[in-house]
Amino acid sequence: MVAKAEDASRFDGLKWLVVMLLVAVGIGGNIYFSGESLLYRVLALLALAIVAGFVASQTAKGAAFVGLLKGARTEIRKVVWPSRQESTQTTLIVVAFVIVAALILWGLDSLLGLLASMVIG
Repeated sequence: MVAKAEDASRFDGLKWLVVMLLVAVGIGGNIYFSGESLLYRVLALLALAIVAGFVASQTAKGAAFVGLLKGARTEIRKVVWPSRQESTQTTLIVVAFVIVAALILWGLDSLLGLLASMVIG
């Protein structure tokens, strides 16, 4: 098990080099084939991105990132989302408080402007 982890970490630099090479090929190919249809270029870039993502996921950091994504997906499933009625009520409360705060700030601005004009003359 330890030897396998050492082999994986030994080839990680090579795998990242392959990923960078795939990205460079995608950028260069997109520029070189700029006269071709946009659909074909996008499909080629998607294919290269999928291959590069697969190669990157085979590295130690890539595997950790995939594990993070799986954990985040699990946590999102645990979230209790508010109902439509709760969302509407919360939105209306926020809007009401924003309007009240705006009125208070408008009143203070008007008062301070009046006081400043009285001082200045």
